[in-house]
Amino acid sequence: MNKSVSEMLDERPMKGFQWGVIALCFLINMLDGFDVLVMAFAAASVSAQWSLSGTQLGYLLSAGLVGMAIGSLFIAPWADRFGRRPLILFCIAVAGSGMVLSSYAGSMLHLGLMRFLTGLGIGGILASSYVIAGEYASKRWRGLAISLQSTAYALGATIGGIIAAKVIPSLGWPSIFFYGGLTTLATLPILFVWLPESLDFLLGRQPANALRRTNTLLSKIGLPDMDVLPPITGRKRATVRESFTGLFAPKLLPSTLLIWLSFFLVMFGFYFVLSWTPRLLVSAGLSNQQGITGGVLLNVGGIVGTSLIGLLAARFRMARVLTVYLLANAVLMAVFVSLLGDLNVAFFVALLIGIFVNGCVAGLYALTPSIYDSTQRVTGLGWAIGIGRMGAILSPLVAGKLIDASWQPGQLFTLFGGAFVLAAVAVLLLQAARPRPSLAMGAPARAEA
Repeated sequence: MNKSVSEMLDERPMKGFQWGVIALCFLINMLDGFDVLVMAFAAASVSAQWSLSGTQLGYLLSAGLVGMAIGSLFIAPWADRFGRRPLILFCIAVAGSGMVLSSYAGSMLHLGLMRFLTGLGIGGILASSYVIAGEYASKRWRGLAISLQSTAYALGATIGGIIAAKVIPSLGWPSIFFYGGLTTLATLPILFVWLPESLDFLLGRQPANALRRTNTLLSKIGLPDMDVLPPITGRKRATVRESFTGLFAPKLLPSTLLIWLSFFLVMFGFYFVLSWTPRLLVSAGLSNQQGITGGVLLNVGGIVGTSLIGLLAARFRMARVLTVYLLANAVLMAVFVSLLGDLNVAFFVALLIGIFVNGCVAGLYALTPSIYDSTQRVTGLGWAIGIGRMGAILSPLVAGKLIDASWQPGQLFTLFGGAFVLAAVAVLLLQAARPRPSLAMGAPARAEA
């Protein structure tokens, strides 16, 4: 973004229009949370209908994550070339269609392919929605604006779990995919009318009618019109490929690699918790509805945890807060299954795990964009998410293999909790490895590593 515009945006109080943009991004991420994790809530019913082994169910849970990884790696970066808004609209259409088609699946292979299609759309959406929310927020509220997107993700998953617990017993598992897909597609007209393009993109890339479009947005924010657009530097003309290779510039390479490692480890543990907890609670002796309840509590905790980490980032350095979240989550996972004898205590710990495990993801999302400038910001976050998806893909597969090898739920939770300990080490190393915090997004210093 032009420096003077960026400074004015950071210093002025937030306008209703800016909060409206953040709210639209919140809606997008609610849908993503529902679409991604609905498979976890339907897993027991799908497994029972088709008599799936743990390994087969692991493949099915990973299908959507494979799509998300490819979407994050190879679809999301195009937002830095063609715009955040058109990419989001296209990917919403893809994700919604994949959800509707999933409801018609007649076999494991068919369902897996449709989950893959859904994942492609979601993977393309996530980085752009987080970046737009951050770009329209002022300096004071940027950390919270980005963290709220993870809150939306958890809220969407919570609503999905509540609906699944009510709908699946009476209408069957296909219904939850069908209605979820229709809801996703129904947001397209809303987003088409009200979701704006990124100011950073308009000033950095300067597509057709960029000056008129920029001034329209500036007037809604309460900033003065521009007479001419700022000159485009050679860096701002970077292609998608150049934006990617720029992530490995000497000053960025250590930070890029450590962010990738952190995302991989956190997503490896996160998707084990979110994907397998309902199923493992059932195998540990709880009823199917109690298993879903445990999964819902994880996401209810996520609503608190993701909001809380955004507020804490205004007072403490994000890396320190994130390290506490990572280590606390590892401890809670290690003791969780041993507490199932007392359901009230176990469900309370599930709530705490939800607070910390979702907060870990929110912290990484909030930390990453400030490393990169506006012309490679979606590329940087998209690739970090994509590398994280590699861990997410492996997570259900590894868990499925270990379940078939007679591993017990307590052993699994302890093993996957170890990933959060390693991630804490990576985040601590990031503090020493990072260059001086980028001010491209006007991120608050306390939110930096």
